[in-house]
Amino acid sequence: MGQSFSLGRIAGIRIGVNWSVLLIVALLAYGLAVGEFPAAAPRHPVAEYVVAAVLTAVAFVGSLLAHELAHSLVARRNGLKVEGITLWLLGGVSRLQGEAADPGAEIRIAGVGPLVSLILGGVFWLVAWLLHIAGVHGVVVAALAWLGGINIILAVFNVIPAAPLDGGRLLRAVLWRITGDKFKAAVWSARAGQVFGWALVVVSAYLVLVRRQYNWLWFALVGWFLISAATAEGQQAMVQSRLRTIPVREIMTPHPVTVPGSATVAWFLDDYLPWHRHAAFPVEAEDGQTVGLVTVHRVNQVPAAERGQTMLRNVACPLSDVASATPDEPVADMLPRLNEASENRALVFADGHLAGIVAPSDISHALERFSRGPGPFAPART
Repeated sequence: MGQSFSLGRIAGIRIGVNWSVLLIVALLAYGLAVGEFPAAAPRHPVAEYVVAAVLTAVAFVGSLLAHELAHSLVARRNGLKVEGITLWLLGGVSRLQGEAADPGAEIRIAGVGPLVSLILGGVFWLVAWLLHIAGVHGVVVAALAWLGGINIILAVFNVIPAAPLDGGRLLRAVLWRITGDKFKAAVWSARAGQVFGWALVVVSAYLVLVRRQYNWLWFALVGWFLISAATAEGQQAMVQSRLRTIPVREIMTPHPVTVPGSATVAWFLDDYLPWHRHAAFPVEAEDGQTVGLVTVHRVNQVPAAERGQTMLRNVACPLSDVASATPDEPVADMLPRLNEASENRALVFADGHLAGIVAPSDISHALERFSRGPGPFAPART
């Protein structure tokens, strides 16, 4: 889902909103203004229903944001990097980099969202009840009661043990703790999500087509989304499981072509690059030590008038910002570092010396080769 506009930051976390959120606000506001509020608090002006409905729909979106913000804050406390939160048609998504370090962290990150929704639901209901016993009636009490109910429903729905719901994350954490294999746990959680999604689609289709209960169209849409998301998660888990069986040495390009850091950008582009059709080159200092990584994209950013005086070491990505790996570690362990590092490359070191380089295309090639059967891997250097 694309982020259409930004609401700014909360606790340093970027908050984005997809345009589809306007649709859910409009649908909720319409349903509340013409149905829920007139039934719960009759004989009020239409304008009062409309204003209360719009404010209630916006408050519901705020509840979704609180749910996702709780996920992000706890994830950050457990060592994960939070890219941001995006609200969209079917709720919200916290964009996290990396994986939970252990099942306990997974449970904390997944469980805090439904807990916040449950607390919000209880608070809204409590305030509505206190106003009711104090003699206050009307649309305000109806709005608070609705917000209480929808947040509790949100909490209950999210703890259903099916990916990608929070309950699916909790199921994955439990299976991870039992089996000790987080990838197998993720596959089973994804399958549970697919089963639940199909069940929701089938039930919704029956109620819509046979019973003419058209409000279940929404649940059919949710079910279809769950099927798609769970399938994607299952495929990703299977890929990661396969990559755990492949050591880095089998996919890396060994003895990569390097460039001297003291060389100029002009020399690199005119005299060196035409003979070496690669996109990235490790940079060596005078003593032979690897000090960084230079890419064709980086050198092309140097203005033409400055290329004769600019040295490669001055435009290279520092070694501290480049992912590193060892030849014997599983590719799955290296992959998070590769995705997070600059230039999307990993340098492989053995006993302190440069042994190889890994690009995303090497991993894709390895997976294709793996699917065809056993045999030696042939790294595809780019």
